[in-house]
Amino acid sequence: MRTMFASMSIPNYRIFFVGTLMANLGQWIARTAQSWLVLTILTHGNASALGWVTAINFLPILLLTPWAGALADRFPKRRIMVVAQIVLLIDATVLAILVLTGHAQLWMVFMFAGLDGIASSFYSPAMQSFVSEVVPLSQLSNAIGLNSASFNGARLLGPGLAGLLIAAFGVGWVMTINVGLFALFIVSLIMLRSEQLHPAPAPTEKATVRDGVSYVRGRPDLILLLFIGFMMGTFGFNFNISDAVMATQAFGKGSGEFGLLGSVMGIGAIIAALGAARRRPRLRYIELALVVYTVSMAAATFAPSYGIFAAWMAPVGWGAVGTTIIANSLVQTSVSPQMRGRVMSFWALVVMGGTPLVSPIVGWLGDAVGPRATVGFGAIFLGLTFVVVTVVVMRNDQIRVHFDPSRKAPWLRMVRGHVTVDYERHTR
Repeated sequence: MRTMFASMSIPNYRIFFVGTLMANLGQWIARTAQSWLVLTILTHGNASALGWVTAINFLPILLLTPWAGALADRFPKRRIMVVAQIVLLIDATVLAILVLTGHAQLWMVFMFAGLDGIASSFYSPAMQSFVSEVVPLSQLSNAIGLNSASFNGARLLGPGLAGLLIAAFGVGWVMTINVGLFALFIVSLIMLRSEQLHPAPAPTEKATVRDGVSYVRGRPDLILLLFIGFMMGTFGFNFNISDAVMATQAFGKGSGEFGLLGSVMGIGAIIAALGAARRRPRLRYIELALVVYTVSMAAATFAPSYGIFAAWMAPVGWGAVGTTIIANSLVQTSVSPQMRGRVMSFWALVVMGGTPLVSPIVGWLGDAVGPRATVGFGAIFLGLTFVVVTVVVMRNDQIRVHFDPSRKAPWLRMVRGHVTVDYERHTR
């Protein structure tokens, strides 16, 4: 237990953890409320519209994230995070007022989704690389695991709580909760003690996207991990669409049951995150999580009742988060500090960047084929991902990517048979 929560001994990390927990809770509450707003108030069950909202939200990530990562390597990450959060706070406030006054329209939701996407493009790489400045490198993997536990703890509570609050008070008042939690998170970032942070050394030359690309191209282990992140982020996290259409159209349920699906998924997700916080990340754990996700999603596709479908969401959450967090940990603990912002921007890009292309397809499948197609879609592509990863590993003489805490950063080795390629040489 002490190992699992080791990073909590650091005062700055405790403040950061509480702040991100509040922000994540607000995000899940707002995401659930927005999905319900689009699906039941602004349209008559139009899954395609919900898919386009998601696509517009993530489209800026395709365009801006690599340059945002270079920015994070050149300027203070905390400052970038605060500015991005202020923009998100303003957007959330205006949208909540529009909903409360009855003036919200679908095009407004599209517009704010795009603005939020721009702010998130700068926030995500700065936040992911900022964790290494809050804790020492020896505890970075543990902190990443706890951050994921925070995110998925919010996933556990947020959707179910949002569903109950929507039923009791309406969508607009639920959105105001997100506004308050945004403000609290900004305060927590300002409260961090600068003298206890561990900022990365400034790059000796101007940080460029091209240098980041060259760095990744020379690292086949990173390419494999980024591929895994892309497949999971693009095809494995369309739950805001699939859960909504399954709850409302396949099983005829309301907002409470819709929110409950996200909470059940959060149970498996938080178990995966806490497990990752206490053990060393390894590639074989990623392969196991991919299998669990694929089998669970396939079973959920053919679930005969709402209760059985909801039960399958727990192992789905375990597999999805287990895959993502372990790959994330291996990426972060393997790169040089001067490159971390750019590499994590590539991670954010691959994990979220495919969503604008795929979300409309998932929404179209829900309308044209049926709600169950939105679930089976993820099972098919993540099953293919497991096959590809396994074949790549086998064809490269049992390449194994593993975490070695006895080494100084970057701690990651790729083992080819009996030959160890030590990336520490390449990053000094």
